[in-house]
Parts: sequence; structure tokens; C-alpha cells
Amino acid sequence: MKHKKKQEKTKLSDFENHKVEKINSLEGYPEIKGIDLENDITLNDFIKQLGSNGFQATNIGKAIEVTKAMIREKATIFLSFTSNQISCGNREIIKHLVKHKLVHVIATTAGGIEEDIIKCFKPFVIGEFDVPGKVLFDKGINRTGNIFVPSDRYLYFEKFMNEFLEECYQKQLKTKKVLSVKEIMHDLGLKINDKNSYLYWAAKNDIPVFCPALTDGSFGDMLYFFKYRRPDFLIDITQDIRDIVNIALNSEKTGCIILGGGVAKHHVLNANIYREGCEYLVLINTGEEYDGSDSGARVEESIAWGKVKHNALQVKVHCDASIAFPLIIAGALKSKKDDKVQSDDSKSKNKSEKSK
Repeated sequence: MKHKKKQEKTKLSDFENHKVEKINSLEGYPEIKGIDLENDITLNDFIKQLGSNGFQATNIGKAIEVTKAMIREKATIFLSFTSNQISCGNREIIKHLVKHKLVHVIATTAGGIEEDIIKCFKPFVIGEFDVPGKVLFDKGINRTGNIFVPSDRYLYFEKFMNEFLEECYQKQLKTKKVLSVKEIMHDLGLKINDKNSYLYWAAKNDIPVFCPALTDGSFGDMLYFFKYRRPDFLIDITQDIRDIVNIALNSEKTGCIILGGGVAKHHVLNANIYREGCEYLVLINTGEEYDGSDSGARVEESIAWGKVKHNALQVKVHCDASIAFPLIIAGALKSKKDDKVQSDDSKSKNKSEKSK
């Protein structure tokens, strides 16, 4: 016991005699500061102050800067999202980006297609996360998180799709050409003819929409039944991989904004392998890498595959995209407008000075 005490005393003595020769106090580094609520605060002020808040709020601030850089540098912007982004209110933000040509390529899942169409007929509604599944099933109500989708929505979708797929089939017979998914998405946007639809604006603005897993979801169900009626109906997915890769190859710079994971995420990043990676990347998801999934992979893994350049401006925001995406886009677009106003004011001032 005495020997043990002597050892402890020696350790304490060593610690007391230890001198730290140099401490890096990180002078000049950005300070952690919270939102200033002492004064009136605008939404723009709130978004700007998020960056100094720490944790994922700081990553949202970084994502705003990366998004601004994509736009400023005129990169070809790939927007990828899973179907839940159309289930929730992010559909309206995506529609705005497509309408105003702020993104140039879209990749999504089958649900991201069908739900955009369904919402043109009837809305989804806010429900609860914890309602027993059997209660909803018995009432014919489907649930996506805390969003309720009554089954009658799919009756509208089925009626619409039966007519649309027949038109695609007749086009195949007339042209003697199998349509690609991208071509079908273009025709679908024109067919729905609804200004609330991102597919409508994609068709109007000639923005390609890729859906590498079109046979999933309710869209796949429609294809299943239609194939019985028209056994020779085909869809050419090989043209789509050629088209998306060629867009990446022919772009001077590329940026990717990716909401969620899955096949839509990989489809976009895989296309960028052909050009040795994108220059800008914003990932928003809650996935983790520990199970080896591509959905949860961090940016460093994508760099290892050559999907993202090692010196790219990039950030992963670990957050529900229904929170992060609106803040990022609002911050990036508001700053873009402010920069334009400042630029216009500067030009006016220079002209005024020259005239004097």
C-alpha cells in the first residue's frame, strides 16, 4: 500500500513540474456566437448568424457559402433528392429552383415523380408520427413520417397514368423508338401542365429529370399493370446513363446538392466520376457511415471513389433536410440578391462620378 501511494505521489509530482512551453490560443479564429435576440432581427440576419452558432448550424452556414459559390461560378448544378422531399414542403423550394433555372440536372426516385403528380390533384396533410399503423390502414390512410396521404390520391394518379402511358406507347409505335426515362419525364411534365409541379417547369425549361429506379413505388405498379395490356411497351434506361454522364463530362464545373441518399444520390455522384469529381458538394442527410451504406457515406469516402475532387468546396450537414434545405436556399438566394443590389449600386455610383 505504501509503495502504491509513493507511485501516485511521483505521478502527481511529475504533473506539477510539467511546464507547457507553448499553447496555441487560436487568436483570430471565428468566435462562437449565438443568435442576437436583443435587437429586432430579420430572417436574413437569423440565417447569417447561424454560421457562428456551432455544430450543424455552422455546417448550414458553410452549405450556404458552397451553394453561393456554385451559382457564382456558373457550375452545372445537379440536384438529387429522395421522395420524402416531395412529400414535405421542400417540393415548393425545388419547384422554385427549377422554374428559375437555378439547377440544371435532377435525379430522384420514383416516389419523387409520382408524388409531384399526385399533389397536382390533391394535397398531402399534416398528421402525427405515432398513430398506430392498423388504425390508419383500416381508414385507408398512408403515412410518411407525420404526413398523411389518403389512398384516394392514388386513384387520381392511376387514372392519369393509364392515359399517359398509353400516349407513351402510341409514341413508341409511331416513332419506332423506345423512349428513355428522361424523355418520359419531359412528356409527363408537359402532360400535367400544372405550375405547382417541378416536373412541369423542368419540361418547360428543358431541364433533364433522371429516375434510375422508375419501377419502384406506385409508378412501378402502373408499369406492372400496363405491361400486361401492352406487352411490347419498353423504356430505355441505357440512354439515361449516357445522357447524365455526358452532361457531367461536358461541364466546365459541376456542383451537387444532394438531399437524402439512396440510388438518386449515387446516380449523380457516379456520373461525376467520369470527370474525376465535382468541384462543389452539399450533402444533407441524417445517415451515418458505420453500416457501409452509400447513403450515410461522408464526403471523404466520395473523394476516395473519385466522385468529388479532393480540393472541392464541400460540406455534409447532418440534419433533417426539411429544416436545413429551406435555410440553405433562402440564405444563398437572399445573399445573391443582396450582392446584385450592391453591384448595381456600385455601377450607378461609378457612372455618377464619371458624369461629374
